[in-house]
Amino acid sequence: MNVTRTQILQRGLLNRCPNCGGRTLFRQGRLFELNRECPQCGLKLERDEGFFLGSLSLNYGVTLVGFLTPVLLLWYFKVLGDTAAAGLAIVGALGFPVLFYRSSRSWWLMCYYYFLPHHLPANQGRATAGEDQNT
Repeated sequence: MNVTRTQILQRGLLNRCPNCGGRTLFRQGRLFELNRECPQCGLKLERDEGFFLGSLSLNYGVTLVGFLTPVLLLWYFKVLGDTAAAGLAIVGALGFPVLFYRSSRSWWLMCYYYFLPHHLPANQGRATAGEDQNT
């Protein structure tokens, strides 16, 4: 394999293309717009309809476990008052997913290619004409 699982993990955590490592997942100047394909290597980033529902679930889980659960525990053990905990929970439940959006998309691609590294064009042989390299 040309791209190892370690490289896939590194690239996913750094929001880079899993195939070539380029900083090309998102359109330049746009916070929330994913490129349809990598401008450097041509990897199809916009996959099947519904593919990124996994990133939505990942974002939800990280928000719940990484942000809302600590707020709940701080409230439960009386470190935070009722109003402060409720305010922090509301702001965090709305703001944290927005801040984590780009990472969740990248991490979902990372998870997919970590378990299926042979789907990366860099790990495949030469494709014949008309053959889809992403399936």
